[in-house]
Amino acid sequence: MIEILVTLAVLLLDQITKALSAFYLTTLPFHSYTLIDGVLNLTYVKNTGASFGMLSGARWFFIVLTVVACGFIIYFLIRERKTMHTFMKISVSLILSGALGNLIDRVFLGYVRDMIEPAFINFAIFNIADCAITLGVAFLMLDIFFLKNGKRFAQELEKRGELKKQAKKND
Repeated sequence: MIEILVTLAVLLLDQITKALSAFYLTTLPFHSYTLIDGVLNLTYVKNTGASFGMLSGARWFFIVLTVVACGFIIYFLIRERKTMHTFMKISVSLILSGALGNLIDRVFLGYVRDMIEPAFINFAIFNIADCAITLGVAFLMLDIFFLKNGKRFAQELEKRGELKKQAKKND
C-alpha cells in the first residue's frame, strides 16, 4: 500500500509543479525567476533529451526504455512485496514515480518540463521526477549496501538463485 501512496503522491506533485512552471515561468523574461539569489532559480526549459540534454531528440528511445524499466519495477514490486521492507518499497516507488512523471511528459508533450536550477553551480536544470529518481536510487543503495534489511533482502535473492541452480542440477 505504501508503494501506491508514494508513487501517486510524487507523481501528482511532479505534474502539478510542471504545470505551474509552464503556466507562470513562461510569462517571465528568460522564463526564469530567482528564488534565492545565487542559490536557486526557477527556470522553465523543455528538455528533449536526458540529463544535460544528452541524446536530444531520442524521444521514442526514452519512451520505450522507460516503459520497459517501469514494467520491470512494477513486476519487482509485486513479486517481492512480501520480502521487501518499507524503506526499500519507498526507495523503489520513488524511482518508479520519477520515471512515470517524465514518461508522461515525453508521451504527451514530446519533451520533459524542467524548472529547478541550482544557481551556485553549473548543473542541469531538473524537476521533481528527477529528484525522486535520484533520491530513490540513493536510498536503495544506502539500504542495500549499509542497512541490515537491504543485506537480508540481497541474501534472500542470492539464496533463491542458489536453490534454482541446485534444482536444475538435480533434474
